[in-house]
Amino acid sequence: MNASMLFHLVFLLLLTGVTGGRLWLAYRQIRHVRLHRQNVPAAFQTRIPLEDHQKAADYTCAKTKLRMIHILSDALLLLLFIEAGLLEGLDQLLLGALGSGWAHDLALGGSVLLIGALVDLPLSLYGTFGVEARFGFNRITPRLFLMDLLRESLITVGLGAPVFLAAVWMMNSLGSLWWLWAWAAWMAFNIVLLTLYPTLIAPLFNQFTPLPPGDLRQRVEALLQRCGFRSSGLFVMDGSKRSNHGNAYFTGFGKSKRVVFFDTLLERLDPAETEAVLAHELGHYHCRHVVQRILVLFGLSLVFLGLLGWLKEVPWFYLGLGVTTPGTAMALILFILVIPVFGFPLQPLMSFYSRKHEFEADAYAARHTPAAKLISALVKLYQDNASSLTPDPLHSAVYDSHPPAALRIARLESLQAA
Repeated sequence: MNASMLFHLVFLLLLTGVTGGRLWLAYRQIRHVRLHRQNVPAAFQTRIPLEDHQKAADYTCAKTKLRMIHILSDALLLLLFIEAGLLEGLDQLLLGALGSGWAHDLALGGSVLLIGALVDLPLSLYGTFGVEARFGFNRITPRLFLMDLLRESLITVGLGAPVFLAAVWMMNSLGSLWWLWAWAAWMAFNIVLLTLYPTLIAPLFNQFTPLPPGDLRQRVEALLQRCGFRSSGLFVMDGSKRSNHGNAYFTGFGKSKRVVFFDTLLERLDPAETEAVLAHELGHYHCRHVVQRILVLFGLSLVFLGLLGWLKEVPWFYLGLGVTTPGTAMALILFILVIPVFGFPLQPLMSFYSRKHEFEADAYAARHTPAAKLISALVKLYQDNASSLTPDPLHSAVYDSHPPAALRIARLESLQAA
């Protein structure tokens, strides 16, 4: 068995294992949530009615079933590109029509992206107007959905095409260490994007209005001053025009940082609870979680780009994935297509890392606001967002970026009692 055949076999085995494992985890999640549907967990029996607990269970199962379809469609599309020869056929067709060069490279990358988007569109429509609407969360109209889709497509083309062509140019022109230059350029691009996103991109989708004067603004400003946090503004986002889900977040980088509250969040939480939620978000900045996550992202990017730099030069990488004509753009596209399969074992580690940060941010919030207020805010958010209180432990360990509700509340209660 030669190297290309071995790599092809490894790829198929790993794709089968990852796809089967993800489906099995989804099945476990559905089974576990249904098993506990009839009883509210003891920690929440005085806080969340059985009816809301059952709604959360049904919503979780519906979303998980949809994700199972996503898992299967992603695997089948990958097999279509590689095993059925679709990617090779597109490459040969475009080489004949456009020749080799930037037009071919851009057309090939755009074709792969377009096919993936067309496959995903029906599932996205069903998720929004099916699942979300059935459980009372969807507020987006078909017209706004189409407008969002158009804006997202224009942004993807406007940013993605230059980045893709720049990557191909560096791979062709900067020698054997091109991946180091590409890594530096990628870091710079991400930092610029983080800086410009709040003022240039986010307003294309939502309206941001200054947080009005009142008790909440006074509390927020006092909290920011106590924590030594500077922001470029406090804003309310019209999240209600798309969904009933509530949230709050920080966005931006450096001096462009801003605090954003969903209007749906402010409708549900009282000022003290909103202050506690903000304190949790401030905890991420105080503990340097944002910087740590950026460093992890950059570290993984360096490893992956170095790996691509090696794979680009070995024939078995192309042949093992069904491509007979090696090329720079083809190497980049193949790598992007298969890296989620080979990188899936990192998922539990990244989830564990994120949950650790959530506990640390909760502890920070409990030092600057009453823990009881963060607890009551979280309970309301679990209830309003129909978040499952009884996730499958293994599924949660692999996927969940936040700790399970019962464990998180118990940790906060222990901080409250300390």
